[in-house]
Amino acid sequence: MIKIIAMLCSLANPTDCHEQLVTSSNFEDISLQSCLMGAPQLADWMKNHPAERLAKWKCVIGGAEGRGI
Repeated sequence: MIKIIAMLCSLANPTDCHEQLVTSSNFEDISLQSCLMGAPQLADWMKNHPAERLAKWKCVIGGAEGRGI
């Protein structure tokens, strides 16, 4: 299982940031290399959230919580 976890910041208030699980899938859907390079799933997700700015993201393998971006 690979999870993409993004750090998103509000465009209206740039210091208002939070972590968001963008997607999780099995290895067939998202490869680790694709995730690290900015998976297409991340771009698609951002299109649906225009009020937020992507500050950074990380890829988490397995059941880890994914804290500490």
